[in-house]
Amino acid sequence: MEIGIAKETKALEKRVAATPETVKKFISLGADVKIEKDAGIQSNILDSEYEKAGAKIISDPMELLSNSDIVLKVNTICNGGKGSDNIELYKKNTILIGFLKPLQDKQNIKLISQKGINAFAVELIPRISRAQSMDALSSQSNLAGYKAVINAANMLSKATPMMITAAGTIAPAKILIIGAGVAGLQAIATAKRLGAVVSAFDVRSATKEQVESLGGKFIEVDESPSNNDSHEDSRGYAKTMSAEYKSRQREVLYNTIIKQNIVITTALIPGKEAPELITSNMVNDMLQGSIIIDLAAEAGGNCKLTKLDKALVVNGITIMGPSNLPSEVAQDASSLYAKNLFNFVSLMIQDGNINLDFNDEIIKMSCVTYKSKIFDYKT
Repeated sequence: MEIGIAKETKALEKRVAATPETVKKFISLGADVKIEKDAGIQSNILDSEYEKAGAKIISDPMELLSNSDIVLKVNTICNGGKGSDNIELYKKNTILIGFLKPLQDKQNIKLISQKGINAFAVELIPRISRAQSMDALSSQSNLAGYKAVINAANMLSKATPMMITAAGTIAPAKILIIGAGVAGLQAIATAKRLGAVVSAFDVRSATKEQVESLGGKFIEVDESPSNNDSHEDSRGYAKTMSAEYKSRQREVLYNTIIKQNIVITTALIPGKEAPELITSNMVNDMLQGSIIIDLAAEAGGNCKLTKLDKALVVNGITIMGPSNLPSEVAQDASSLYAKNLFNFVSLMIQDGNINLDFNDEIIKMSCVTYKSKIFDYKT
């Protein structure tokens, strides 16, 4: 059994799918591990460190992929991709594991299926207790929330904490976090550590306690007396809201946003476009020099004006739509992701051989293609 670690070629990507630590663990399970040359260099991992851990370094991506039973990646593969991102280099029955975007890029999943690749998307790993150590979506979102606040504070033309000086007192920055999921909660915690006055909004009232435990003020929308519906689905994700609720929400958010120095948005609905929460009018009425960082940019953005991977300045307001903030802290992002992958792949290995047990809900729910068929993965 051979496990191949591919070098990522996507623009802005600095992460890698294995570390020397996880290489040793894979070898202890009976695997031979091969790593594409310089795969870890942007995560500060040298080829010599991988070799010391027991891996073999391969210079030619075709040689790596043609002999690997399992290929671990960060990003998906596609037609015309460079190096190990090129779907044509993969052999039939290869097990491919990574962030494959099955809900956003169904055409590419179809190509992967036609190639006969058995693909598993880490973003579909169920959020159950047994799978917590495999939850790559959460580990990377955590870092994205942290980095969003750090980047915004660095760009802001005022100090973040309150400062008392002989010349006068500097008021703390005001930061609003929209969406109190993994990324949002980390953003709240980071903003508080920097000394900001932090507020947070989420349609799920159940998150209020979490927000307040981190020192944030929870922004609430008054409910209609007739509305007893839950605002979250069975997996804890936010649901699409009614027109009546959205109208009240816009009013509350407008009155809050126009007083903020920084707004971080993280609101997503799995399988759908991100909800538009910040309108052009809200942006126009924000404080001069304010900053919006929209972490939902890949799904269309929570801000009407967001452009993916671009920085816009509109009436003095900077709007950022980054697609890959975890890669900006690649060393730690790779370390966490590699551990997530090892724990996941361990489910597939028994006595040194690959054993895909589709009675295991983690294997079943994360599989998107198998034996040239597309699995009925749910949104």
